[in-house]
Amino acid sequence: MATDLAPALARLGAALRGVPRTIAARCAKGASPDDFQAALYDLAISYADLRAAQVLAERWEALSDLDRGLATLFASDIAVEALDWLESAHADLELPLDTLLDLRASPEIAALRRSGRFAAELGARVAAGEPTGSVALDEDTAMAAEAFRRFAADVVAPQAERIHRENLTVPESLLAPLRDMGVFGLSIPARYGGSAGEDDNTPLMVAVTEALSAGSLAAAGSLITRPEILARALLAGGTEAQKADWLPRIAAGDPLCAIAITEPDYGSDVASLALRATKVEDGWRLDGAKTWCTFAGKAGVLMVVARTDPDRSKGHRGLSLLLVEKPAFDGHDFRVEQPAGGTLTGRAIPTLGYRGMHSFDLAFDGLLVPEKNLIGEQSGEGRGFYLTMAGMTGGRIQTAGRALGVMRAALDAAIGYARDRRVFGAPLASYQLTAVKLARMAARHAACRHLAYAVAADLDAGGDSADASLAKLIACRAAEWVTREALQIHGGMGYAEESAVSRYWVDARVLSIFEGAEETLALRVVARGLLESSPAGKETGR
Repeated sequence: MATDLAPALARLGAALRGVPRTIAARCAKGASPDDFQAALYDLAISYADLRAAQVLAERWEALSDLDRGLATLFASDIAVEALDWLESAHADLELPLDTLLDLRASPEIAALRRSGRFAAELGARVAAGEPTGSVALDEDTAMAAEAFRRFAADVVAPQAERIHRENLTVPESLLAPLRDMGVFGLSIPARYGGSAGEDDNTPLMVAVTEALSAGSLAAAGSLITRPEILARALLAGGTEAQKADWLPRIAAGDPLCAIAITEPDYGSDVASLALRATKVEDGWRLDGAKTWCTFAGKAGVLMVVARTDPDRSKGHRGLSLLLVEKPAFDGHDFRVEQPAGGTLTGRAIPTLGYRGMHSFDLAFDGLLVPEKNLIGEQSGEGRGFYLTMAGMTGGRIQTAGRALGVMRAALDAAIGYARDRRVFGAPLASYQLTAVKLARMAARHAACRHLAYAVAADLDAGGDSADASLAKLIACRAAEWVTREALQIHGGMGYAEESAVSRYWVDARVLSIFEGAEETLALRVVARGLLESSPAGKETGR
């Protein structure tokens, strides 16, 4: 069943790289990358899938027998999808099809495609409870992952359904023990009150996020993303006094944090943000609006990206980061009034999933922020974009971890239901179609998991931060598909709110939208990187 994936993946990768090479050459002659958005988007998805398969091939010797079979199945599936897309892309770009026909008929690709015959056998092993997607972790990371896995199962999961169905705010019954476990200080160095060493341990952050997200994405798995982003911004650009003041408090989970970036007219286009920060005698006056600010009600501090330079032509160079302090509120709306008349109001946005933390519309009307709350103070003016991006790399690889946790929960639920549910006198898991579904779900989860942890380790070693976007891109898309298939296996019960799998499905849908929408990551990060690395892209600087 298992086979050497490397030769087939190498040939597939060479074919995929031909597309950005062609597009870059045409851009060098005056075309714009935006003229090829549809092709570049699909290219980015195929490339992310390919990279995940390559990681599995690189780790082949360390994989279990079952995971080798799932790796081969995943590679077979993505090869079929990539070849179909390549034929369409070649037709659209008016490129010859001869090389693709040769590739499709090659022994390497033919052998890979035939491996799909074993999907039902693999699925039977998945249904029987054989472990899948195992990743080697160091001892400390493995111990932390197990501790938070138990907490998620014993404490988070029993409360998750009520929080979701009654649209509650994350309660202190979850926040207090998480503070005690030090979860908010995982990315903060010990000298500032956290538990991190002087070097980053991104795999640990991914492991903890993954474990908590399996219990609930909104009630636990997303809690540490915001303090991670703010902590990284402070570490990258804060003054020593700001670090000493804020980081120990953030590590202790008091105050809780929220990040205010998105505006009603600007989402992923951070450089165009317009919230005004006007210099006044006592600091900065904020006027304007933000939206989709998750956890803004409960948070005691908001990291706000604001335009401190009124010259809009400066784009991202006119942005700075301000720390807005406020009381914590449990409800779905709040209002902060300052003695001098400034106000901040917030209203929770009703959403179909991802309930518990709530995302808010915010309105700033003359709200005064003291000078000392500008990250970096005077030297921080105009650096807001760069400091935000420093935090977002961690946020994106964490989001891949969140997707992994939701996938794992959905896969486990599907396995349990398929074993217990009897249809026409036999367990649902005994039917071929169910087994094939379970195999492909497990294969995609395993591929995303290995890629996420490989990228996490590479980031700590100084690797390309763009790979965090690639890991997020594939994991979030996979989570939506895996939870959909898990719900489908449950049939009518999957559509009932009393079934946890319905929550996994609606929660997974948000993953491809926040921390960088998949279209932005695909076009502006992954595809752009492929264009720039092609020969014509290097010559033109695209």
